[in-house]
Amino acid sequence: MKRPRIKMELTVTDKTVEIIGWLALFTIWVLVISSYSNLPNTIPTHYNGVGNADGFGSKTNILILPLIASVLFVGMTILNKFPFIFNYPVKITVENAFRQYTNATRMLRYMKLILVMLFGLIAFKTTQCANGQSFGLGVWFLPLTMGLIFIPLIYFITKSFRTK
Repeated sequence: MKRPRIKMELTVTDKTVEIIGWLALFTIWVLVISSYSNLPNTIPTHYNGVGNADGFGSKTNILILPLIASVLFVGMTILNKFPFIFNYPVKITVENAFRQYTNATRMLRYMKLILVMLFGLIAFKTTQCANGQSFGLGVWFLPLTMGLIFIPLIYFITKSFRTK
């Protein structure tokens, strides 16, 4: 059986999350471009598990952060228009398709916002570290990242199982 194709209308909350995501992505580009000329030629390019810089490279590497964030954000935005191709933990029927698609697209929307915010935070902390204003991401960064990614995933997947 083919899955139903439903045109998903965004709620005010969904639209707000989308706008915040686009603004966050724009902000990363502004941050990186505006701080680029003030960066030293060598900047941190990698951090270990406790947030200390342990890899260094050319300052052009800072451009990779907003570039990856942009590719992920735009790719996930396009993917979100086709919820009928997603994998679901339950069988999709005509009766549950709208609720399951809504839940899945909302999860993806939150995840892409979280990813953009994390890339923005890395870009910000990298510019601070490169300019001697910080000594890395901080020990809180890895637990924060794991929490920001896995708590919403667990919530939305659990919600998918409960949605009949």
